[in-house]
Order: sequence, then structure tokens, then C-alpha cells
Amino acid sequence: MLFLSLASIIANESITEQVSCHMNQVLLEVNVQDCFWLQKERESAASCPISASTWETWFTQWFQILHPNIPPAECYELSLRLTDNTEITQLNYQYRSIDIPTDVLAFATLELGCPQIPVSEVLASDSLYLGDIVISVETAVRQAQQQGHSLTIELGWLAAHGFLHLLGWDHQDRQTLIEMLDRQEIMLNTVGLKVNTQTIRNVNLAGYSQNSSGDEGNIRKLC
Repeated sequence: MLFLSLASIIANESITEQVSCHMNQVLLEVNVQDCFWLQKERESAASCPISASTWETWFTQWFQILHPNIPPAECYELSLRLTDNTEITQLNYQYRSIDIPTDVLAFATLELGCPQIPVSEVLASDSLYLGDIVISVETAVRQAQQQGHSLTIELGWLAAHGFLHLLGWDHQDRQTLIEMLDRQEIMLNTVGLKVNTQTIRNVNLAGYSQNSSGDEGNIRKLC
């Protein structure tokens, strides 16, 4: 399929957990693909601090407060893949020609500039696929340590950032990035995660400044 579904990129490669949550008439299904903690060589490592059902609750709550301007559907779907730096580097190079790891990538089916689902298919389907979010847990661990907060907060922060992109938000300049960061903070507060606003904003804005000057090492611009 042309909309960069992770199912076609990495089919039969991970254990998938699917749960569905129905809140205030919003049905959102999240396909959680844990390819970090569930790899055989990491069997003795700690498990993901966020369960599949918690992920789905968070995304559903975020969807409710964002009121996205997207086509109505009986059910919405997205995929969340938790992986390592090796795989996210491969995806970063394959789709963005950047041969370095990043923290999060999003492949949106509804975003301009990304491969689109034909309108006829959207209207004919009861379920609307929003896209795929890929997070490097290795990078998330490092960034959580650098910023002095938990891995749960960092994973939630990255997932919120990717979800905004799936729903059409973007940061073309410094001001729109600030607006997006403010929205992410609201999203995390909604699910009970408190962030150090000044620290996390400074880190993100510093990364944006580096990107603007030609350093693509910390790019958070997603497809």
C-alpha cells in the first residue's frame, strides 16, 4: 500500500498487541508493535513501562481534546512501533535520506506531501487509518536521562508529537513549533504526565535552531 503502512514495511516481524477503547463515541484502535523489549536478546530486560491498553487510552483522550479536522469515521486506527536505533536509522534513511537515528518518525495518511489514501476508499471504509508512529526506545532512554525525567514521560512526549503530525499539525517555523510544544504539554497533562516545561522546550527549540543552521542530527520534522 502506498501510505507507508508499517504492516507492509515490517510484516511478521514483531509481536503485536491490539486493544480498542470506546470513550464518548470515539473508537480508536492502536496497534502496538513492541520490537524493543520483546526481542530475544532483551528477554531479561525490563518490560515497556506503558501497556498497550494505556497507550490506547492516552491516544483516545488526546483525540478527544484535539478535535482534529479530519474525515469522520466510525473507528480510527494507528500503529505505534517501539524499536531501536538500528531500525529507525534504516527507516530515516529510506524515507528521508538521513542516515542517522532519530527519536520519532511519523508516517501520516492524511498529511499533505505524504502518500494518500484515495478519497473513495476513505468514504467507503468504516475505519480510517491515521498512519504510523515509530519511536526509538534507545534514543528515548538517552533523552529522558539528559532531561531528568522518566522514560514514561519521554515516550509519551514523543508519541504525542507523532500523533499531532498524524492529525495534520506541523512546525514550519519557530512559532508553530512553540505552539506544537504547548499542545504536547497539554496532551501529557491530560493523561497525568507532568513535564518540566522550560527544560523540554529549551531542548526542542535548540534542536530546531541546529536544524535551521544545517545540522540535521536532531531533526524532529516528520513526514
